[in-house]
Amino acid sequence: MSAKPTLHTVLSPRLLDTYDISNSIVVIIDVFRATSTIATALYNGAARVIPVDSVDRCIALGESTGGITAGERDGKVIPGLSYGNSPAEYPRSFIEGKTLVLTTTNGTKLLHMALNNGASQVVTGSFPNLSAVCRFLAKQNKNVYLGCSGWKDKFNLEDTLFAGAVIQEIQDYFTIHCDSSLMAADMYAMHRNDMNSLIRKTTHWHRLASYGLEKDLEYCVSRDVANVLPIYHEGDLVVQSV
Repeated sequence: MSAKPTLHTVLSPRLLDTYDISNSIVVIIDVFRATSTIATALYNGAARVIPVDSVDRCIALGESTGGITAGERDGKVIPGLSYGNSPAEYPRSFIEGKTLVLTTTNGTKLLHMALNNGASQVVTGSFPNLSAVCRFLAKQNKNVYLGCSGWKDKFNLEDTLFAGAVIQEIQDYFTIHCDSSLMAADMYAMHRNDMNSLIRKTTHWHRLASYGLEKDLEYCVSRDVANVLPIYHEGDLVVQSV
């Protein structure tokens, strides 16, 4: 019987360099709100999402592709871009068939870090597409790193909770000798039945709720409401069937 692949949880982008992610799948997790928005836009028919790590590049790609420019820094729409980082901004009636060019404080930055550090595949995950992510990872027989975007390189609860939810679903397919993964799985098991209560205690909730975004945040911890798998391919995030 062949050895199982390994699974690790990276609790902050600042820790990514301490892992060898080459030839591995990296799941980019930014629950509030980038990866929830990416899944939602693609679920609602976006042709592709182009994740970029700078505002200037976002504007330039918007012009060259005819795409919708979107992004936030510190929870607010960036001047010069057309839309923000709210899943509610991308219903099917608006986004179907269009290109979304997106830059965010944490998630798109970590995605490019993973690519630059040699990840063989990058996908994005959040509670709205939890099952699609889990089905994909269980089938691949490859080492997996669950990459939490955190907040400006600091740990956050919501990304770690999602990592724990993934681990609880797929742990039988992996060898897991990783304390951060054990902590994430235990934390999710403790709180899975009362997620809305827990997220109200998080620093991100207090930060974003002050902008009137409570409904966004509740959506972002709702399981499988945008259940597609965004996978990075030649500069774009597109839907992969699983």
